[in-house]
Amino acid sequence: MRRVVILLAALGAAGHAHAADIAAGKETATACAACHGRDGVSVSDDIPNLAGQKAKYIRNQLKAFREGTRKNPLMNAIAAQLDDAEIENLAAFFNSLPGAPGSATSELLAEVTKTRVGFPANYKVDFTHYTTISFPKRKQVRRYYANDAALAAARDGTPLPHGAALFVEVFTAKLDDAQVPIKGADGNFVADRLAAYLAMETQPGWGDTIPEILRNGDWNYAVFTADKALKTDVNQARCLACHKPLTEDSYVFSIAQLRDTARRL
Repeated sequence: MRRVVILLAALGAAGHAHAADIAAGKETATACAACHGRDGVSVSDDIPNLAGQKAKYIRNQLKAFREGTRKNPLMNAIAAQLDDAEIENLAAFFNSLPGAPGSATSELLAEVTKTRVGFPANYKVDFTHYTTISFPKRKQVRRYYANDAALAAARDGTPLPHGAALFVEVFTAKLDDAQVPIKGADGNFVADRLAAYLAMETQPGWGDTIPEILRNGDWNYAVFTADKALKTDVNQARCLACHKPLTEDSYVFSIAQLRDTARRL
């Protein structure tokens, strides 16, 4: 009998040690709010609501994202930073919230929609074109430019410093009669129509208001229309989460091309 009591006590202690902490989950969820809303009600129709969702389901999905068995660049990057206890806490927090109609949405968080990046009007002169990349799934071709601060650091093999800026022209690809992108002499798709501009820049303090789990140092991101107007409805959290795993590369996907070009100039 004594042995049974000791065993039950041990099991109870173990269960208590791993019990979910809703308050801690709420704190961790401040980063999730950028996409899933402060109260688990998402910011857009293509992101699921988590309010009232079953804890086991959330736990299993976060672990699948963390392990890479479920693929989503944004969620893979976020989940990779969570330990088992944080996942349990998040699952318990979202489960504790009242559910909402499937059509309900939340407002975008100011700290992830506000960007300090401006359109570099003279980028054709002040920046250097360092690579062109084709995107088959999107049927796009993009031309990448870097300012002098980014080029100097890339040439030296050092992290990109405050003041570094990258800029991208996004073009739709010219298609043949079968709607397949046409390739040019350089092997990239032939540019057809200018669709948008993408930009990223780092300056002191620009990352201070961004949750740590999303923060890319002091980088901010921006999207501009073909008419050079800032798109104010862009959820910067998606950019931040996708670039987050690239800490060692200054959060830049095209760092290898940037370094290669910088060293040849």
